[in-house]
Amino acid sequence: MGGMGGMGGMGGMGGRARNGPMVGEDKRVELSIEFQEAVFGCDKEFEVVRLHNCDDCKGGGVKAGTTPRTCDQCQGQGQVITMARTPLGNFQQVQTCPKCGGEGVISTPCGTCSGDGRVRRGKRISLQVPAGVDTGSRLRVREEGDVGRKGGPPGNLVVYLRVRDDSELRRDGVTIMSSVTVPYTDAILGTTVRVKTVDGMVELKIPPGTQPGTTLVMGKKGVPKLGAPNQRGDHNVTVNVSIPKRLSKEEKALVENLSELAAGVSA
Repeated sequence: MGGMGGMGGMGGMGGRARNGPMVGEDKRVELSIEFQEAVFGCDKEFEVVRLHNCDDCKGGGVKAGTTPRTCDQCQGQGQVITMARTPLGNFQQVQTCPKCGGEGVISTPCGTCSGDGRVRRGKRISLQVPAGVDTGSRLRVREEGDVGRKGGPPGNLVVYLRVRDDSELRRDGVTIMSSVTVPYTDAILGTTVRVKTVDGMVELKIPPGTQPGTTLVMGKKGVPKLGAPNQRGDHNVTVNVSIPKRLSKEEKALVENLSELAAGVSA
């Protein structure tokens, strides 16, 4: 059964010491923008705290003026083989070298970064937000994430957007929605009202006989399509009709006369 010790070779010594450059991690941040900025896009600047190369050791993690030496326990492999005895036989186990911690070399760590080769500090980031983004949209800024260990290249910066609500306008994809309230007389006779849109105040015609809850569409007044800013959605306006709870004698008489006229027409 002792021959089964060869199974330990599955772990192998194929691993390498961790003394080479490694790609840095992506950095994730959240950025809040205004409703209008999400619709038409904007340029934003903000500060991100991330890992930069240590200036004292230039990212190597080794104290200036010292030279790393090959680990004499693992001979620079970063791993050692141990033998484990089991009822099934002897098994070889590959483990991280306890002396060098898998680095393959022994060195005096830099006092500034404690041997990591990186330190945290802020950096101003300029970001161009395209038109049509929404809450949950992600923008990637290449190589603005954490720098890698041992002088490795930085990862990316991933920006998650959160769009603040507007007091009057709502959004569903590329469609803008809002509401307007008109007196019942204007709903009957028709009128023109001023409506807030993402393009500013716009006059909207309320046709005579408009029913409560009617939706009027203002074409091409919505959100630009993400990636195709020349294509825009619509702005849907829901018309609410205000009906008074109390009427003066004169108003009541007029409404009664109108009711009688309407009854005569339908007859």
